[in-house]
Amino acid sequence: MRASDYIFDEVLIKDKLLSYDSPERCELSDERFDKTAVVVLILPHKGKPYNLIMIKRTTRKGDRYSGEMAFPGGRYERKDKSLKETALRETEEELGIPRENIKILGCLDDHITPKFSVITPLVAYIDQDQAMTPQPEEVQEIVKIPINFFAQRKRYRERTYMLKNNLIAVGKYKYRAPNNKTYVIFGATSHIIVSYLEAIYALRFMKKGARRLTCSDFRQTKR
Repeated sequence: MRASDYIFDEVLIKDKLLSYDSPERCELSDERFDKTAVVVLILPHKGKPYNLIMIKRTTRKGDRYSGEMAFPGGRYERKDKSLKETALRETEEELGIPRENIKILGCLDDHITPKFSVITPLVAYIDQDQAMTPQPEEVQEIVKIPINFFAQRKRYRERTYMLKNNLIAVGKYKYRAPNNKTYVIFGATSHIIVSYLEAIYALRFMKKGARRLTCSDFRQTKR
């Protein structure tokens, strides 16, 4: 695909996604897993491919995802009316974007992490001139990565292993920014990106015959 194919098209993206409460969307639930929600956040640009807004998490004790690359988001709290509200609240807190300025387009299937979290990924966009202020306690850096970088199959690395006679795939991207800083995006976050590309652009990345982890793979595992 050409770079021009990745210019932001709200109608196209919205049409390819399911709604948060769609019965067709794969929702994962397991009492041993934390419920979390993230926003696959799009920053449009006029006449060129849009960016995905990611965060590098602040390195700190007690954070299972300390120092990792992620989408804005976090853990469900009892005060949240839904996981959609969780995603918006956390994005507002982490990036300083008023939730009313975060325009939701739809939702992807749930993903899990080996750290016992179920992640519900919403897809949304903000205006090109939207200001962002990282919350230093949680966000070390805001990183903008062009969508066409992720869409290049050669940029995606995947290893597979056997689990209970199933071929399990684990993916990774390594992005070198214009300032020569390198960011590694792996695990569930890279899988969410791939799921987005599959849903919107019908691209295929995962090795034939492989699959992602599901909650049932942890059935005999204690936290």
